[in-house]
Amino acid sequence: MHLVDLWLTRSLSMCLLLQSFVLMILCFHSASMCPKGCLCSHSGGLNVSCSNANLKEIPRDLPPETVLLYLDSNQITSIPNEIFKDLHQLKVLNLSKNIIEFIDEHSFKGVAETLQMLDLSDNRIKSVHKNAFNNLKARARIANNPWHCDCTLQQVLRSMASNHETANSIICKTSEIDEHAGRPFLNAADADLCNLPKKTTDYAMLVTMFGWFTMVISYVVYYVRQNQEDARRHLEYLKSLPSRQKKPEEADDISTVV
Repeated sequence: MHLVDLWLTRSLSMCLLLQSFVLMILCFHSASMCPKGCLCSHSGGLNVSCSNANLKEIPRDLPPETVLLYLDSNQITSIPNEIFKDLHQLKVLNLSKNIIEFIDEHSFKGVAETLQMLDLSDNRIKSVHKNAFNNLKARARIANNPWHCDCTLQQVLRSMASNHETANSIICKTSEIDEHAGRPFLNAADADLCNLPKKTTDYAMLVTMFGWFTMVISYVVYYVRQNQEDARRHLEYLKSLPSRQKKPEEADDISTVV
């Protein structure tokens, strides 16, 4: 009986030691997976905070189980295509207060349907690829960027969830229509920006055709006037020639016959 108690005591101690060892490995593994310069914590999922970490690019070693990702207040210049493709549990992505200028077609590939909040405010974004926000379900914040309001932006906003709220926060830094510069996008969107290139082309064709027509008419008028001038000169030349006079011999023959 004493041996059994001793064995159970030792077994229990070994189990507790093994459990502690496993927990230590898991914690060490989780800490080792956290990107350099970032802080990782567990609260309803893995939270990765890389805020104000002097990052110039998005870390490529982000843990796949990341749920909340904060990359705000850095010097990130771009969002590479498919950089988040393995973060299938990502719900919140904060990229505000960086220096991003353009959003490419596949920047959010893999997370577009799982994201619930996307913050791109306070960057330098002027334009986005027309398919950049395809299938995006998140509530997007894209205010305080120097947007160029054109057909592409109009199409992108129409395809986004909560597009009215998103569009209302956009101020056109520049626009296809000059008078819309400095105005909210919703006001600029009163015009169909996607028809402007077609109208511009139509006007250009009309101006070109009018120019050719004017040139043709001018040439015809010049040609007619030039011919009239040549004819007038020829007639004056003919008039200036001396008229033919009859010889005396011809006159005497005519008298004799009579």
